[in-house]
Amino acid sequence: MARFLIRRLGLMVVILLLVSVIIFSLVHITPGDPAQMMLGQEATPEALEALREKLGLNLPLYEQYFRWLSGVVQGDLGVSLKDNTPVASILLQKLPVTIQLTVLAFIIALVIAIPAGIISATRKGTAWDYLGTTFALSGVSIPPFFLGIILIFIFAITLGWLPPSGYVAPWVDFKQSIILMIMPAIAIGIRLSAEVTRMLRASMLEVLDADYIRTAYSKGLLGKSVIIGHALRNALIPVVTVGGLQLATFFGGAVITETIFAIPGLGRLVIDAILTRDFPVVQGAVMLMAVIVVIINFLIDILYTIIDPRIKLSGGRS
Repeated sequence: MARFLIRRLGLMVVILLLVSVIIFSLVHITPGDPAQMMLGQEATPEALEALREKLGLNLPLYEQYFRWLSGVVQGDLGVSLKDNTPVASILLQKLPVTIQLTVLAFIIALVIAIPAGIISATRKGTAWDYLGTTFALSGVSIPPFFLGIILIFIFAITLGWLPPSGYVAPWVDFKQSIILMIMPAIAIGIRLSAEVTRMLRASMLEVLDADYIRTAYSKGLLGKSVIIGHALRNALIPVVTVGGLQLATFFGGAVITETIFAIPGLGRLVIDAILTRDFPVVQGAVMLMAVIVVIINFLIDILYTIIDPRIKLSGGRS
């Protein structure tokens, strides 16, 4: 256990260092002068040079990188070039919004996918199976942003059941917050539910043909207990992998969806920061997303051993 944790933590550090280099390099090779954008086109060369020196923009890139990385390690992500607000405080304001959207979308996906995958696998070749397969293929094929536009047209414009966009914090008005999150959560969650449905069906079909399942039936166990207690648990390993990876991408993949539904989360923050060339915010937000993805992948490995005790943390099987 200790060796596994040390090895994984070391790997996480290496991955995050590589990500930090990529993020910093991509942000700084994009055209545009942050000092010019902050002071405007009428700024004098002296004022621009003074601001560049204050922000460290006149230093070589490798010095700027180590200066930024040193701050990141200490929890200092710099300040926004737009309004001089600490980047860390901006991210702390936006992160709960994205977490709320992600959690709600994940719940919707599992509520749809687990029953659909089980029914499709246990009724192979029936109309239920074809319906589940059609849903899985359709859900994977439709981009979340396009589905979001369709949902707005149907439920907001045509039927008037839901507000088209906006955000209210749950501690301000919990009911209205959930109502505003329904459509964006569905738009994101449908894709995950489709992928999990397809993966769970394939995994369940493989497990249902195993000898221990036939043995369980021969002992007189009820079909429901065999499917839920034996087949489903052993079929969850690939499902957890897909679900965990998709959950991780939700934090960075909801950029367009958050923009469409006017949700002030991390995705929309990154878009606005890119458009205004506010690179400290871009660097901080993308770095935060990378940390979240790495942590989720680490938790997935731990979850494997809970689902299947035969899996050792060292990577082998007992």
